[in-house]
Amino acid sequence: MAELGTTLNGQHRSTPGLRLPSVLIATRHGESTANVEFQLAEAAGALSVPINCRDADIPLSMHGQQQAQALGRWWAGLPAGDRPRSVWCSPYVRTAETARIALAQAAGLGAVPISLAVRYDERLRDRELGILEMLPAAAIEAKHPEEAARRRKMGELYYRPPGGESWSDVALRVRSCLRDLCEQEDGNPVLVVAHDCTVLMLRHVLDRLTEQQLLEVEQVANCSASVWRTDGERLRPERWNTTGHLEPGA
Repeated sequence: MAELGTTLNGQHRSTPGLRLPSVLIATRHGESTANVEFQLAEAAGALSVPINCRDADIPLSMHGQQQAQALGRWWAGLPAGDRPRSVWCSPYVRTAETARIALAQAAGLGAVPISLAVRYDERLRDRELGILEMLPAAAIEAKHPEEAARRRKMGELYYRPPGGESWSDVALRVRSCLRDLCEQEDGNPVLVVAHDCTVLMLRHVLDRLTEQQLLEVEQVANCSASVWRTDGERLRPERWNTTGHLEPGA
């Protein structure tokens, strides 16, 4: 297989045996119960959220399930050649539920087989925040002021909380996953179901964003659609973080 830079960033104009999916579609999971609790906590300036399970075990909210259904309808409406023939998914509950619901919806509309392969890959998991996990912004400032200051100084790309990961750490595992995905999904349309940081790092890697460009990108929306299409040499961005398919009647 070609080197990662060649495969993902198009550093050379021609490479024998280059392998790329025909279309790569990335989505963040539907709204989770934690998303709801954190929105409420941030609005109230609360120092905690009522979540006792592991991050990996957080499920979708009812609204998140509806978003996943809408994603499945959008998937079913794609041109036949663009409909993903395989799914690469974070093993976390909220992503697995999103993939399952979207696939069932698309299959129910006759667009894809219900037996479509779903590959769960831990490299697509959410960013690990270590001692900051499950803490609202106000709690981080109150309980770990030195970490809050270090985070502001270093920036999200390089700040690594104790026991956690920086964006750059997530980018490293995303690059590793993309190597395998490109090798195994050559010529096929693929759906990646992951998390906000993971999808953002996909864009960082594929679109070669600088740190400043990365910091200017809007937050990845739940069940949004981001699409890259191969031109034979690299994956080129076609749409980013669109959510029109989630609107009623879409």
